[in-house]
Amino acid sequence: MKRSGLFGLSMLMSAAVLSVLAITTGWSQSLTWLGTLGGRDSYAYGVSTGGNVVVGWARNAAFQQRAFRWENGVMQDLGTLGGNLSEAYGVSAGGNVVVGWARDAAGRLRAFRWENGVMQDLGTLGGSTSEAYGVSAGGDVVVGWARNAAGFRRAFRWENGVMQDLGTLPGSFESEAYGVSAGGDVVIGWAYGAAGWFRAFRWENGVMQDLGTLGGRNSYAFGVSAGGNVVVGGAADAAGRLRAFRWENGVMQDLGTLGGIESVAFGVSAGGDVVVGRAQDAAGRLRAFRWTAADGMEDLNITYADLLTPDSYLVEARAISPNGRYIVGYGYNAATGRFEGYLLDTIPEPASLLALGAGLAGLALRRRRR
Repeated sequence: MKRSGLFGLSMLMSAAVLSVLAITTGWSQSLTWLGTLGGRDSYAYGVSTGGNVVVGWARNAAFQQRAFRWENGVMQDLGTLGGNLSEAYGVSAGGNVVVGWARDAAGRLRAFRWENGVMQDLGTLGGSTSEAYGVSAGGDVVVGWARNAAGFRRAFRWENGVMQDLGTLPGSFESEAYGVSAGGDVVIGWAYGAAGWFRAFRWENGVMQDLGTLGGRNSYAFGVSAGGNVVVGGAADAAGRLRAFRWENGVMQDLGTLGGIESVAFGVSAGGDVVVGRAQDAAGRLRAFRWTAADGMEDLNITYADLLTPDSYLVEARAISPNGRYIVGYGYNAATGRFEGYLLDTIPEPASLLALGAGLAGLALRRRRR
């Protein structure tokens, strides 16, 4: 067969593969506003690997903030521990375990782990309050902060009913944990020093490491990759401006802004290559961003402008699914006139589909020649 004939056949096969993929998988970019529990706003903070489960908090008709678990279009109120307030911040990879904090009957804030309709109080480190912010992929390890008997906040790692005090950095007296690796062995967050400084940390095997800053005084860690080797958050530069950072192998990288002054990163994909967060644009507006080494920092409002109705915008990208496909956060939904949590399905880009189709077609041709 002539080369032109092979090329033509390859293109036809690529088109056929794309058609099959579109029909069988239903792949398409989409933006879903999550709604509320009857109140005026909602915020999304975590998403499962498959993108079918999102967690966060929303106001109900009585204007109370309640932790929610959204699945396939239905927002479920997870309740409280006896009080009138709860918020969810983390979800396991499969979406079955949710963590956050809720008020108990005495009005105290307590870290919780929710599974199968049951909200479990994780207790404290001897004090009165605690909050949970991160959970491992399997849902068995929970991290956050809890007050000790002296009343100080300490980062904790909870597993099998035992809450472990992770300590603090030298010169500090308080710490808070905000993320955990997929396996539960690496914990990230920040510590607070008596001199008024904050420092991002990475904890592993009993050792808490100071991740430094970008030349300024403070830093905060919010997200960690599946293997625990990449940490993201916000750090002050020499001018005191808060900048989104990506830390790996001892090096903290400034991810820049969208034309404004400040930015902060909240989530990172399992492989550590895709980072999401919030940054100021040239007009000083807060906008959701996605960062990759190849494309740098991009405004999701521009990249996915065709998914947004007039006057709607995405303020913040709070989390990204381990596979990098789904992004959640909050923005302004002009159709309802309120701030709402959202679920953005980013995959696949047309170019990615075409490359996949061409690759499969090429493989088919090579097999045909044999």
